[in-house]
Amino acid sequence: MVGAVEKYLLDRINSEGSIHMTLIDPEKVTSLQASAIAQKASASGTSAIMIGGSTFVSVKHLDAVVKNVKRVVKIPVILFPNNVTSISRYADAIWFMSLINSVDPYFLMGAQVLGAPLVKRYGLEPIPLGYIIVGEGGTAGIVGKAVPIPYDKPELAVAHALAGQYLGMRFIYLEAGSGAKKPVPQEMIRAVRHCIDVPLIVGGGIKSRAQALAAASAGADIIVTGNVVENGQVKDKVSEIVDGIRSGKS
Repeated sequence: MVGAVEKYLLDRINSEGSIHMTLIDPEKVTSLQASAIAQKASASGTSAIMIGGSTFVSVKHLDAVVKNVKRVVKIPVILFPNNVTSISRYADAIWFMSLINSVDPYFLMGAQVLGAPLVKRYGLEPIPLGYIIVGEGGTAGIVGKAVPIPYDKPELAVAHALAGQYLGMRFIYLEAGSGAKKPVPQEMIRAVRHCIDVPLIVGGGIKSRAQALAAASAGADIIVTGNVVENGQVKDKVSEIVDGIRSGKS
């Protein structure tokens, strides 16, 4: 059953072609800094706020970040968990995700089994997501014990994405890793977009209007950026990225 946040995302994609989401890593900001980032990003055209990172953060701090962000924005706040410690009762929804190319069963299904009762208890909207690490992979790849898909092997990305879709995941996420030197290549995005029927999310290494334009033009439905908002130039950078995305779908 499609929930309110998922329907909102699908409606925005249908009306705009591609949308942007801002990722806030609670490990790197105070709760007040997080709310300031979210407020500026929302004003600059981002469609939703994702909260999560690759390393541990206390549940108490996560709750404070989510609550402060919720106070200042009207767009959805979606958890992007790295583990069961990354679940907050105060968010609107959670990417209920499986790291498809992990060699550790814990990241394929173990963490999900532990987290599912909390998601139910907190009344969070779970959105099924197939998460695929590509290229460098970054911290997410190391922590998640993934075997990253090489940039020059788009057919492997297609196979993983199709497997995720056929298992019932309603979004597919190609992740180059936070701060990646290069974003996911257009050829890989295009190949995956051509073969799947669910929305495609792309993140990692997208730092400029041109890179956002390239990803949107290749078929990314949602583009996620995080590092670009951590240097204090939130409004300008998000506006630049959003402009690139819209140019790619105009």
